[in-house]
Amino acid sequence: MSRYWSAVVRGLTPYVPGEQPKLPNLVKLNTNENPYGPSPKVLEALREETGDSLRLYPDPNADRLKEAVAAYCSVVPKQVFVGNGSDEVLAHAFLGLLKHGQPVLFPDITYSFYPVYCGLYDVAYETVPLTEAFEIRPADYSRPNGGIIFPNPNAPTGRALPLAAIEQMLAANPDSVVVVDEAYVDFGGETAIPLVAKYPNLLVVQTLSKSRSLAGLRVGFAVGHEDLIEALERVKNSFNSYPLDRLALAGAVAAMEDREHFEQTRQAVIRSREALMKELAALGFEVLPSAANFVFARHPRRDAGELAAALRSRSIIVRHFRQPRIEQFLRITVGTDAQCQALISALREIFG
Repeated sequence: MSRYWSAVVRGLTPYVPGEQPKLPNLVKLNTNENPYGPSPKVLEALREETGDSLRLYPDPNADRLKEAVAAYCSVVPKQVFVGNGSDEVLAHAFLGLLKHGQPVLFPDITYSFYPVYCGLYDVAYETVPLTEAFEIRPADYSRPNGGIIFPNPNAPTGRALPLAAIEQMLAANPDSVVVVDEAYVDFGGETAIPLVAKYPNLLVVQTLSKSRSLAGLRVGFAVGHEDLIEALERVKNSFNSYPLDRLALAGAVAAMEDREHFEQTRQAVIRSREALMKELAALGFEVLPSAANFVFARHPRRDAGELAAALRSRSIIVRHFRQPRIEQFLRITVGTDAQCQALISALREIFG
């Protein structure tokens, strides 16, 4: 701590991102990256953009990307906002749409950066407990609030809400913005984007990091009523008018347009997830239903922290959360079939 810090900085509890270890022969199953590379069309677009044009600023409005997202989502470009990863898009939403007189509501077990943003922007919040089965119960959000945000599928549980449940929350909270964070929706969830036409208080946020394998480019987007999008644009242009560089824009457009590669890789992840869940269950794990590219599992006779350490000693990294209710769970990213098999083989060895 420094005497030069502002009072705001002194009060912050920064988010700690998932570990990016540098170990030999690493099987990295801890940060939910896609095990398959981006579309070859993305790589070609990046090569084409790498040249003299880099001396020029990128398009501050990202019109081509907004058009590509709008075409994919069956909306119009004015209903699309793009930013530097879904994290930035969500941060703008906290400041521009969720900071009101009442506390914002989100699940007690979810992303740890939600309360971080609340601290950064001085947004009051209350957490809403998940059920004993780690599910979001829509009726629990029918109370005074300054906004609602939740991931669907939720993280780290992987459990998804059906559209009917989301619509129930929207109808019960017409005076609040409801933000649905869909980072993992393409792996088995049901997007809420079709509800945007009916509910002006709905903002849906997605990322290209997971199902389109572009975690390294940092591109996210939001879809919602034009009034909500304008609020995000006002925040963006009061902070950084150029959040996406020329390479990110070119790669993201190519990724959105290559639907064949997108389908192939996401279906491969889904197949691997279902196989992994069965193998974990056969080893005695309790595995929660998952609509994401990870599984959330615990073993009734093995300590999760000890299992994570034992796997790490074998160069296999999974995520262990030391927080109430889920301290005995491991969140395991779905890797390639070979990576998943390496995990299962290591667990069999640990169990003896």
